[in-house]
Amino acid sequence: MQIMKVDPRALKENPDRMRQSKSSPQADALMLATIKAVGIVQPPVVAPETDGGNGYIIDAGHRRVRLAIAAGLEEIEILVVDAANDNGAMRSMVENSVREALNPVDQWRGIERLVALGWTEEAIAVALALPVRQIRKLRLLANVLPAMLEQMALGDMPSEQQLRIIAAAGQVDQNEVWKAHRPKKGDTAPWWQIANALTKKRMYGRDASFGDDLAQAYGIEWVEDLFAPADQDGRYTTNVEGFLGAQHEWMMSNLPKRGAIVEANSWGQPELPKKASQVYGKPSKSDHTALYLDRDGKVQTVHYRMPEAAKPKGTDGDGSSLGSDGDAVASPRVRPDVTQKGHDMIGDFRTDALHDALGRAPIEDDMLMALLVLAFAGQNIRVDSGADGTFYGGKRFSRHAVALFDEHGKLAFDRDRLRITVRSVLIDVLSCRRGMSNSGMVSRIAGDAIGADEYLPNMGSEEFLLCLSRQALEASCAEASVQPRSKVRETRAALVEHFENEHFVYASARFVPPADELLDWIRTSSATDVKGASSHEDNGGHADNPADHQQGKINEDADEDDLQDTDLSDDEEHDQDVDQRAAA
Repeated sequence: MQIMKVDPRALKENPDRMRQSKSSPQADALMLATIKAVGIVQPPVVAPETDGGNGYIIDAGHRRVRLAIAAGLEEIEILVVDAANDNGAMRSMVENSVREALNPVDQWRGIERLVALGWTEEAIAVALALPVRQIRKLRLLANVLPAMLEQMALGDMPSEQQLRIIAAAGQVDQNEVWKAHRPKKGDTAPWWQIANALTKKRMYGRDASFGDDLAQAYGIEWVEDLFAPADQDGRYTTNVEGFLGAQHEWMMSNLPKRGAIVEANSWGQPELPKKASQVYGKPSKSDHTALYLDRDGKVQTVHYRMPEAAKPKGTDGDGSSLGSDGDAVASPRVRPDVTQKGHDMIGDFRTDALHDALGRAPIEDDMLMALLVLAFAGQNIRVDSGADGTFYGGKRFSRHAVALFDEHGKLAFDRDRLRITVRSVLIDVLSCRRGMSNSGMVSRIAGDAIGADEYLPNMGSEEFLLCLSRQALEASCAEASVQPRSKVRETRAALVEHFENEHFVYASARFVPPADELLDWIRTSSATDVKGASSHEDNGGHADNPADHQQGKINEDADEDDLQDTDLSDDEEHDQDVDQRAAA
């Protein structure tokens, strides 16, 4: 090692120099002014040529030599060292790193140069005091587009995850995405958009509902996943748009009756039509079917039911009461044992079980007749009278009645046909679903009478247990001999695991009605007055002449009108207002 003076113009550039990125004009101007004022403080490091030449190759100090020439210096001091085995690669990298931090692109170039000379990643990490993970991260730049490298050399680096996505993509894809998202001069690159555009999501063949014809039409090429389990379809494709398009076309071609294609929300759940309620039990013929694609691109099917009529206006469904001045008085809310959704599910479960029992359970003929009477006493039954000359409804039950006629239009049936028809009528009449179709107390009485509890499904699912409160869950634990946990979530998971192979029916979901409610219903239903019964008894059981009865009614109405005209008080207007409010 020696110091000597030479003409800076005689020194040769090292093609493998560490700092490849150009320095800023401001930094060059500052160093040039320093060289003109005090000269070069630290001599550049050079080494003799190893290929037989007489010159010197710069190991460190390319920028100092270049600016010394720009300053017009005739001679500069240099430090001559022996040529290293790696052509000064590690020495140049360490010297440049200490003097001024290298940008990531220059660091990557230096690392690749050392790897080519036989250095391992671990040895480079020890020499540069860097983590091995950082060395491997920088080596990902080998697969990055040169135009992106220029942007990164300015200090605009993506995150490690974004860099891995970019490096995993091909040069053609990188070039197309870079053209679409190239930043303006002086701006930073939108790396998250670039990485998102280059992300290759896998769509698996096991989730595909379409066949080979649609796959070929949409340009889907399957790739075999060598690491997939042997018993699974390991085919996948990165053509996400083609996969989703083929799935959507398959849904359009296989759309069922009363079916619709809906979108999935950000949580992956279907966006059902407004006011639609999802059906958790067995769907009926009047229910609708919704097809949608989940997050994996798989076709999913749900059933939903549209409301029969809107809720009456003016009702307050939040449980608050109205004060004397009309303002709502908030009352403290206590979480019920079962949520509204849970009651909906219970209603679906009861109805499906009741219909199964009516269709298959052994029922005596006398019981069938009694059930038929009960069914038409339900609150969901409406009979349109023909007295006013207007007829409505009846089409639902007429389809069952026509089965009792022969081809000549005469009633001709046997007991078996009658039983089938009565069962079908009862299935159409009795319902436990919440809403206008609810038969009320009679449906639960009927279900208890025919043993419909045996047809109820297993309610020990996560979806139904989510509708129960802590108290209800602990009561179910006590019934099933399951130890409650400290957290509701853990208690629910324990119940789901316990009832995975057993049958669970929530206690209040059974058909047998509470005794007090049943007695109230019996008392309320029996306390009904029949209009005209007293007059019928006064006549000794004989029927009145309709004409005389009508004339008498007219005379009575006239007498009542005369009496009202003579007995009107000063508060007539006030009394009429009260009557109108009572009628409303």
